[in-house]
Amino acid sequence: MKAEILCVGTELLLGDIVNTNAAYIAKELANIGIDVYYQSVVGDNNDRLKTGLNLAFSRADIVIMTGGLGPTYDDLTKETVAEYFHKDMQMDQASLESIEAFFKKIDRPMTQNNKKQAMMPVGATIFANAHGTAPGLALSENGKTAILLPGPPSEMKPMFDESVVPYLMGFSDKVLVSHNLRLFGTGESQVEEILYDLMKNSSNPTVAPYAKTGEVTLRVTAAGDTAEECEKLIAPVVAQIEDKLGQFIYGIDVANLQTAVVEALKEKHLSVATAESCTGGLISQRITQVAGASDVFGCGVCSYSNEIKQSILHVSGDTLMEFGAVSKQTAAEMAQGVRQISGADIGVSTTGVAGPGGGSEEKPVGLVYIAIDSEKVSKVIKLNLQRGRVDDREHIRHMSAQHVFQMILDALKSY
Repeated sequence: MKAEILCVGTELLLGDIVNTNAAYIAKELANIGIDVYYQSVVGDNNDRLKTGLNLAFSRADIVIMTGGLGPTYDDLTKETVAEYFHKDMQMDQASLESIEAFFKKIDRPMTQNNKKQAMMPVGATIFANAHGTAPGLALSENGKTAILLPGPPSEMKPMFDESVVPYLMGFSDKVLVSHNLRLFGTGESQVEEILYDLMKNSSNPTVAPYAKTGEVTLRVTAAGDTAEECEKLIAPVVAQIEDKLGQFIYGIDVANLQTAVVEALKEKHLSVATAESCTGGLISQRITQVAGASDVFGCGVCSYSNEIKQSILHVSGDTLMEFGAVSKQTAAEMAQGVRQISGADIGVSTTGVAGPGGGSEEKPVGLVYIAIDSEKVSKVIKLNLQRGRVDDREHIRHMSAQHVFQMILDALKSY
């Protein structure tokens, strides 16, 4: 089964809004075994929307559309899809009542044009919107299906997960199960070299690599009559991967490194504190993005200046004078200092040259020291993270945080 993603909105074409919806939908469709060969964006224009819809249906069985479900005159997605399927529009009373209840809940008057959002093509399957005013819908005929979702990601994502995925699963008589193995410290090319035969020769389960900055995800997907059957197919393949790449795997079906860290700290009943210079609070921010982080994290010090390193973290003035702020000695004392002042079980630190300026021959841009201090592990690592890219500063900061998280996970193996 093939799907195409068609996102609607002039603001997307102008670059005013980043199209995160397409990436999310494509990833989730892959999880349920639906292929996406094309993605398109079209503005709020009836003629161009018709052209885009006709083109999409010429090469896909399912077209998933986001945007254009609002109350204003230029929100035309439903009307265009109804015209494509030769369907009249009618008021859906349940949707209207839901919209009225939403405005009552937020204590705002409902304008007449909001009723437009409750107008639906005859015969549509309607998806309730618990996070906004625009219901979604699916319309299917002659082997073609259009699925319409609201544009705001905060509305689109829960609707897709709660309503669209079950709807799409009804098209298949097979169960699909996927597990994602998260790897850090190795690249996609190395992973492929090690697992080439496995990835090439596996058909059920399949093994597919996905790379992003500093990480690789291996998705293992099996099809079967039951979830239990799929799990039995997946287990030996995961075991093979763990045998070959286990040193790089930081989690299975975990969202990211910071989530793995928070979960591991909870499991060990330990806490961490951060002392950051070049990362400027990024590590603390990422930890606190994880729900329940307060159980394991209570202190983060952004010590950009030497004065703060000395007065708050108790880094020695002699250390700063002799070795400088960017040094293994300073990194070690920062980690020790934040652990002492916070009472945390583990202290971590970063200090380095993120650039683009400020580097020297002795201490170039991209030089970073990260340190960890705990009862069982005290260690400093030197990194060279410059890659000669225009976004090197953010790359250096991001990768510094990644290495800190991996260092915490490695240290927790001693507990």
